Amino acid sequence: MKAIAYRQAHTLADAPGLEDVTLPDPVPQGRDLLVEVRAISVNPVDTKVRRSTSAPEGGWQVLGWDAAGVVRAVGPEVTAFRVGDRVWYAGDITRPGTNAELHLVGERLVGPMPQTLDFAQAAALPLTAITAWELLFDRLGLTAGEAFAPQSLLIVGAAGGVGSVLTQLARQLTRATVIGTASRPETQAWVRELGAHHVIDHTRLLAEELQRIGVPQVTHIASLTQTDQHFAQCAEAIAPQGRIALIDDPAPIDVRLLKRKSVSLHWELMFTRSLFQTEDMAEQRRLLTEVSRLVDAGTLRSTVAEHFGAINAANLRRAHALIESGQARGKVVLEGFAQDETPR
Repeated sequence: MKAIAYRQAHTLADAPGLEDVTLPDPVPQGRDLLVEVRAISVNPVDTKVRRSTSAPEGGWQVLGWDAAGVVRAVGPEVTAFRVGDRVWYAGDITRPGTNAELHLVGERLVGPMPQTLDFAQAAALPLTAITAWELLFDRLGLTAGEAFAPQSLLIVGAAGGVGSVLTQLARQLTRATVIGTASRPETQAWVRELGAHHVIDHTRLLAEELQRIGVPQVTHIASLTQTDQHFAQCAEAIAPQGRIALIDDPAPIDVRLLKRKSVSLHWELMFTRSLFQTEDMAEQRRLLTEVSRLVDAGTLRSTVAEHFGAINAANLRRAHALIESGQARGKVVLEGFAQDETPR
């Protein structure tokens, strides 16, 4: 099978870096699905692993955790899917990734692909949808529908991949006032389009920006990027007994700032269930099934912002560069393995 892989951890300036390679076809065992990958998207985790993790001696490291495709074979213990099913998923960070024509994934981590999306549109959503859903409801504990008391959610970095889904989920499924941060006119417009009640600029003091829109404190904060730079301001902006959740890997932060207000701090990593083989791993299949239903109902939309063409090393390097620039909005997708396609 065709794949894009590398041998040594590297920056994009290093050679050879990501390469087009041919690897043996994988064989499903147990509860595995063998998926013919039709489209992928690129996430910050791809760039972090590329910079920090080398392949085993003599082997190849294949990145990628978002995919949409078609089931081509199933392991003997599979019960939820059949050959020919269209599926989407974000996979397992402990296994080879989705930047390959054929990919093995456990059935408990897979959902049915939305019928109203094509493969590229679908590939943009799984990892960010799982992250956003778990962050919103499992970590922050927001209430679906009407809440006992008024709720407000500040999303720091609302124009990125997770923020683009989180904004939609919070606006569509809760009654919270949704406030997204974005610093450029095009990203501010994107966040408004996704449903935020207010958009403020995170390059300015958050407390002043919140005062400007008449929301002096918020009950919940999702800090999705540069948390170390914003943490003191988040501690000021959060209401007493509020909740803050993070997804990034900040420099050291002073959690003592949260004590006076009895604020709780949570981390969200969507790979936790697969990393530790938790008993509730199938919750991710249920979650993706529900997100698929919401997409088909028109409640949620795909967050594709850039389509970089075929799945090959050159286009993946371009996608990684955009992610690392910090200028991306929504998601970058690639589709198909026609390696001779001219990048677009």
